[in-house]
Amino acid sequence: MSQSKRPVLGMILKGYPRISETFISNEIRLLEKCGFAIHLFSMRQPREKFTHDSVKEIRAAVDYLPETLIKPLPRLLYHNLCLAAKIPGLYGAALKTAYRRFLRTRKSATLKHLLQAGYLVHRLLPASRVTHLHAHFAHSPTSVAMFTSRLTGIPFSFTAHAKDIYTSDPRQIREKIGLSRFVVTCTEYNKKYLREISDGYPTPIHRNYHGIDIRLFSVNNESPRLPVPPLQILTVARLTAKKGLSTIYRALRFLCDQGVSLHHTHIGGGEDREKITSLINELDLGAVTELLGTQPHHVVLEHYEKADLFVLGCEVASNGDRDGIPNVLMESMAMGLPVIATDISGIPELVENEHTGLLVPPGQPVKLAESMLRMLTDGELRNRVIAAGKQRVVQEFDNRQLIQELAEVYRSEGLGPGA
Repeated sequence: MSQSKRPVLGMILKGYPRISETFISNEIRLLEKCGFAIHLFSMRQPREKFTHDSVKEIRAAVDYLPETLIKPLPRLLYHNLCLAAKIPGLYGAALKTAYRRFLRTRKSATLKHLLQAGYLVHRLLPASRVTHLHAHFAHSPTSVAMFTSRLTGIPFSFTAHAKDIYTSDPRQIREKIGLSRFVVTCTEYNKKYLREISDGYPTPIHRNYHGIDIRLFSVNNESPRLPVPPLQILTVARLTAKKGLSTIYRALRFLCDQGVSLHHTHIGGGEDREKITSLINELDLGAVTELLGTQPHHVVLEHYEKADLFVLGCEVASNGDRDGIPNVLMESMAMGLPVIATDISGIPELVENEHTGLLVPPGQPVKLAESMLRMLTDGELRNRVIAAGKQRVVQEFDNRQLIQELAEVYRSEGLGPGA
């Protein structure tokens, strides 16, 4: 089939590109390598000043939807009124769906998502050749995809990740599952939860791990060395509640009080930077810690190579937010860096306690500190988990293999080569 006649997969994203969502850009890049034609619709303009190199390989066209209601309201209203005049029946049905959803949550975002969908349908879709819509994240992007589907009849699907699942009203997600062609999620833990709340809908729910490009994170580390003081501890995570950073810093304080010489580096931005900085000062850890903020890929790699241990303290936040399987754990393990994490959500699907790493309960700094010290001083344990961790990532989390599973799901919907 010629390039100009191929069916196109339309992807609705919350923002593009985003440094914290390399798993999405990697998926797009790999699907294109598999022969898929993709058109991106982003709900936000880029907010970072740089992007990872992998984004530069993506060929998909990108259109941006109006982000807010106030300033672009005339544009949104114009295209929606034109659309309503053309397809009054379908638009009326979409309005009823929006009203029903608004009554559940009383959130004005429902109106915005309908208007964004109307803009997408009237302004952007006609020249796109899109035959299927897929949204990343079960909240706002999937709402736009759902309304777009209601207005056009184009089938939609979505990928549910972490925060979007557990901070959303289950009734809203249940409706989306029922209306969608299929659902993808990145852990068995998520898949089980989505099946539980789906209320018997027969919609297929596929588990597809994100994975990583293991070629970018492999190092020759055949004889892991026993660390020497000061012990280099690394965390790469957003500065947000679900990452459990306060537990990590309290664990560091415990180790320092035991006379352990260490240095901790944190990479990542986020809304809790001021809160974490205050905690570091309160615990008098300023001399042995540093916050580097968001960093490009090559800088993160340098810190993986220098570190003796990677630590994450993930927990369930007060609003229900939690991680799936943080990709930074896979990256660390692929680099031959031993990991310690918490036994929540999908993390045990990657980090098997005493085999590919160590797991501790969330919110327990003393237990975390004890496990950190053990991993830093027990040579036999280090060698064992480093070897097993690398093997686990190579065998089960290579994104070049995982993308073939996802591609087959899309092919079953008539998209991509061989469909």
